[in-house]
Amino acid sequence: MANVDVFNLSGEKVGTVELSDQIFAPEQVNESLLWEAVKQYRAALRQGTHATKNRKLVAGSGKKLWKQKGTGRARIGSVRSPLWRHGGTVHGPQPRSYEYAFPHKKLLGALRAALASKLADGKLTVVDSLETKEAKTKLYAGALKALGVERTALLVENSKSLSQSLILGARNLKGVELVLNNEVHPYDLLRYDRAIFSKAAIEQLSEALLKSTPKRKAAEKEAA
Repeated sequence: MANVDVFNLSGEKVGTVELSDQIFAPEQVNESLLWEAVKQYRAALRQGTHATKNRKLVAGSGKKLWKQKGTGRARIGSVRSPLWRHGGTVHGPQPRSYEYAFPHKKLLGALRAALASKLADGKLTVVDSLETKEAKTKLYAGALKALGVERTALLVENSKSLSQSLILGARNLKGVELVLNNEVHPYDLLRYDRAIFSKAAIEQLSEALLKSTPKRKAAEKEAA
């Protein structure tokens, strides 16, 4: 078990929390699995609205320009032919979805790898609570500065502890995003420089990931 310091929003250490080595150990970092998860996530973000006009859609008459034989010229049936300038496009891109299914077990494995990578890089911070006295952006900006955030940050809160004041106070901060612990994605952890978890959020997420680890399931079967 790894002991991680817990801070308050003033940057003061107020305790520690134990994190399982089955999730946060450095050997849990699987770069190839992280690459697959990020690739699938970004593919789903693509709009896929690209389109070209084929022979049917391009403007122009469908009349045969000249007779088939006797002119000495190449035979042609329509001015919209792909062989001609301003004609249709053959096999051009058409609107489509780039989204594809990603196995749930691989997604959980990528999430464990992303968390372990953040902890190994010293970019994961645990706070006792993300709540402030008032729902003011200025207070959260000061709190992030006290926690040593210099670039971007991902705030992760427990669904039961999420309040309107936290949403209002953090939504206008540039380079800061607020997500729930049951919605966090490996892409989010890799995209932002720092990941700041509330103690309740990291404990609940760790417990959920621990139950899904192959070693844990194998041990439970042997015990049964």
